[in-house]
Amino acid sequence: MFQLGKTIVSEDIIEKDFLCNLSACKGACCIDGDAGAPLEKDEVKILADIYPKVKPFLREEGIKAIEEQGTSVKTAFGDLETPLINGADCAYVIFDEKNTALCAIEEAYNQGEISWKKPISCHLYPIRVRDYTEFSGVNYDKWEICDDACSLGKELQVPVYKFVKEALIRKFGEDWYAELEKVAQSKYNR
Repeated sequence: MFQLGKTIVSEDIIEKDFLCNLSACKGACCIDGDAGAPLEKDEVKILADIYPKVKPFLREEGIKAIEEQGTSVKTAFGDLETPLINGADCAYVIFDEKNTALCAIEEAYNQGEISWKKPISCHLYPIRVRDYTEFSGVNYDKWEICDDACSLGKELQVPVYKFVKEALIRKFGEDWYAELEKVAQSKYNR
């Protein structure tokens, strides 16, 4: 691990390779697991505000889950997340003609209906950020459903930090990312 400003960064985000392979995994990260996507406090208001524009892109099951639970939920531990459909799929999940899970929020963004891409935790994946009082931990989250993404990333030599460049800049800024690149190039030759 190393420090960049007020972040402690796992070396795995430089050393490990990753490139989403939706044709292989079919977007399993949006439909597997036992929790919704983590949300930041400001994202709760954003989700509530954009819901009317995202709703036309949603499946009936997603609309029902959101209208019953809200556009976001607070867990028993006080964490904020997207709601789930029957404890499984993220309520914002839609499927394309190949049955690949996609994000209705991102689809609304791609079609120019909204200006917010999706929750930062989704955009950053496979990186997870954990905020503490004095710093944020920036870690690689290894999940077996992403084995195909790891293989493709290795084959094409795409380090995790390069795969999520846009999201890291969105979260921490261009200067932070430039410093990360310097560390990756000088210390790891990546």
